[in-house]
Amino acid sequence: MAKMNKVMAGYHMLMILSQVDGDFDASEGKIVVKYLKDTFPFRVDLDNEMAILSSLAQEDYFTHFNNAMNDFYEDSIRQERTNFLNFAAKMVKADKKITPEENKYLKELFFAWESEFEGE
Repeated sequence: MAKMNKVMAGYHMLMILSQVDGDFDASEGKIVVKYLKDTFPFRVDLDNEMAILSSLAQEDYFTHFNNAMNDFYEDSIRQERTNFLNFAAKMVKADKKITPEENKYLKELFFAWESEFEGE
């Protein structure tokens, strides 16, 4: 798969986070919309992105999530990663329960980027 820009990579990660528990909650959708509004100054066509995401088998979520995480990292600065981690944390808490699957993905993000935040 082609490299994603940071906004699309973030969108993919949030959408996967919203799906790993098997239940997409409306409160999760609101977080995705806020993320897009905050990071994209113009309207974006997400049809292609939705096609990619909906064609993923659940067993491929983790690999795709990691690819998106790496693409985001390459194109972002520390503050953007901090902001994204806040969105990711809000996403897993949006439906008032954090499943083991959601926790696994969130930990993956924090562990991958944690060296930046050590000593704060």
